[in-house]
Amino acid sequence: MSLRAPRFAVDVAVAFQFLTRLPVPRVRFVPDGLARSVKFFPLVGLAIGSGAALLEKLLAPHLGRPASAVVVLLYLVLITGCLHEDGLADVADSLGGRKPEQRLAILRDSRIGTYGAAALVFSLLSRAVLLAGLPLEHLTAYLISAHVLCRWSTLPLSYYLPPARDSEGQGARIASLTSASSLIIGSVFTIVAVMVALRRAAIAPVLSAMAIPLLSSFFYMRKFGGVTGDCFGATNQLTEIAVYLCGVWTP
Repeated sequence: MSLRAPRFAVDVAVAFQFLTRLPVPRVRFVPDGLARSVKFFPLVGLAIGSGAALLEKLLAPHLGRPASAVVVLLYLVLITGCLHEDGLADVADSLGGRKPEQRLAILRDSRIGTYGAAALVFSLLSRAVLLAGLPLEHLTAYLISAHVLCRWSTLPLSYYLPPARDSEGQGARIASLTSASSLIIGSVFTIVAVMVALRRAAIAPVLSAMAIPLLSSFFYMRKFGGVTGDCFGATNQLTEIAVYLCGVWTP
């Protein structure tokens, strides 16, 4: 992409580069580029969720629900490069540390431990089961809403919480650097997208997606003194699961 490209186009490209493995034009690195792109994270979620919904529609006539759910889940893992799964596993492993310094050191460790492996199994299994259990008539709406909302979860965390490390990792590049305008723009886009997709049924998923970052923020402040890139990934995974759960819940 040319350096003369509109600023919003550059920010969109950075958001897609960071969150996906999709081939997008490369843009020049700037220190605040990632923080500026955060407002477009829900847009990336819309693209990812729409792709998952399309894949499900193509598979539905030929595969049973469990098999198609596994293929959709594989697509979600591949298109993001396991970015969020890695964050969830690292945060789970860090529970073995007794002090914030120990937990942050565990987050940097590339090896996966027992807690991390268990968290990955929980995430993959629960998402597969929930995807297979979503009502067919609402599957597209919940897939899109889940991925818009789970990418949105980074905005409030990065706006309100400080980085757990002063100058290391992706968390330090957006934590406390997300602007109020980015939070507002991303939130308005998210609410509109979810309301269009789910209409009256949007209330529970939206409230769940607000509750998960709120609760996890208390956990991150207590355990790490702030947030890291892994924290964003973990909250992303939990929010996605919460939205699917809303879709299969029967009163």
